[in-house]
Amino acid sequence: MIFDFDAILAAFNLLTGSWEPWIVVPPGLIIGLVFGAIPGLSISMGMAVFLPMTLYMDFVPAMLFLTSIFTGGTFGSAVPAILMNIPGSATAVATAFDGYPMAKQGRHNEALGLALAASTFGTAVGYLILFVLIQPIADLVLRIGPPEMFLIVVWGLTMIAAVRGHHFGRGILAGALGTLIGTIGFSQIGVVRGTMGIDEMLDGIPVVPAMIGLFAASELFNLMQKKYLVDDPEARRLNFRGILTGFRQAFSYPVVLLRGSLIGTLIGAVPGVGGSIANLISYAETKRRAKKGETFGDGNPKGVVASEAANSSSEGGSMVTLLALGLPGGSGTAVMLAAFAMHNINGGPRFIRENTDIVYAIVFSNFAQTIALMLIGLMFVHLLASVVRVPLRVLIPSVLALSVMGSYGLVQNMSGPYTVLVFAILGWVMRRYNYSAAAMVIGLLLGPMAEAELLRSYQLGGSDLTYVLFRPGVLFIIFALALAAAAPRLYRWWTARSARQLPNSSE
Repeated sequence: MIFDFDAILAAFNLLTGSWEPWIVVPPGLIIGLVFGAIPGLSISMGMAVFLPMTLYMDFVPAMLFLTSIFTGGTFGSAVPAILMNIPGSATAVATAFDGYPMAKQGRHNEALGLALAASTFGTAVGYLILFVLIQPIADLVLRIGPPEMFLIVVWGLTMIAAVRGHHFGRGILAGALGTLIGTIGFSQIGVVRGTMGIDEMLDGIPVVPAMIGLFAASELFNLMQKKYLVDDPEARRLNFRGILTGFRQAFSYPVVLLRGSLIGTLIGAVPGVGGSIANLISYAETKRRAKKGETFGDGNPKGVVASEAANSSSEGGSMVTLLALGLPGGSGTAVMLAAFAMHNINGGPRFIRENTDIVYAIVFSNFAQTIALMLIGLMFVHLLASVVRVPLRVLIPSVLALSVMGSYGLVQNMSGPYTVLVFAILGWVMRRYNYSAAAMVIGLLLGPMAEAELLRSYQLGGSDLTYVLFRPGVLFIIFALALAAAAPRLYRWWTARSARQLPNSSE
């Protein structure tokens, strides 16, 4: 891409001409952090609540305000995932896999620092790629059809095997059950499935309340015999130095950071996918490439870094879709698209050509937002880390009440609280008999998406799926999947071979 230096200069003038673009950033970050960190709320909900305020702003400050809510909320979702095993959104599911075990070990300060560093790095990389490659990525996204989407979702579904724990068969069964539950309601061709005559189930099982029940409520049942979330009184102390240590430690995994950021950006650019798949794929790829003896699911810092780098960088990818194609990549960018309409602006190639300075202004402002997130996040995290000092007799009913109210607010009827209750009991039973709740959530999230893309692929080929073999994108993704699966085995084989040859070379 040849940079338009006149547009770059004009972008700086837009950002430095007044204080208005910068006044809205700190409040936006704080709003996003709060909505991401409170169980039952969501980033898109926070953006929608404050969307009317943008009507009284110019377009650039309005976009800065909404993107700052987006940026803050992405990291905010990691806070309850780490401290209470409650992913604040689907983008933080993989963060809980190792973040919560770290918290139970008294390493919550370190885990929060890791998440904050990975989030800021991922956000910066996502927008850097947007700055450099917005047009080529937009052209690439236009070439992605249902077959490619199906394979991307299958890539995410491989996480079921990655989180199998000590019981591979039970992990596969849990994932299959989650996939089946995800098909309840109307199918893609209008057939009603699995509702058992309950009208509230026609729209399917609400995913967020189900996640709250499986991850949070079931875990809270297990904690009822304890006094505190962390047993060791010394470990419960708030330690700002520990948060900074975790922040620095994240940069000791540069490959994990960069790989997660690239995965997040590319997958975030695909409409309708976003961080919910990106964090799972990034976690899975990091686990596959782990050295022999490394454990995941028991508090490995790399798991937190991989997930947070991917879900944060997906914001930059989703902005590619919004700005270059005028399509929302997810619920957050759908709210931004509404802001476009409120200001009588349409996204797409014409918008980029005619308003390149505005595109650059959005990108540059988000670089500044990463610095602001780092500073505000350090203060915010230190405040929220105090949750480990709250007695569980107070914390458990408070979190359950928030979860139930949040699930009702999301669904707008009693099916939300009922879903939390049913999946809490199911999650407790699964934990008792060593079935993976995480595998079920992955199936619940990605199974319906895989079905929809497979059906579209079938319809696109006129009932003949062999046409996919003539699509370069399909062949490339299949090759990437095979390489990803084979790489760890090839690495271990090469390491063992080198070790066997070492004594001979020294003689």
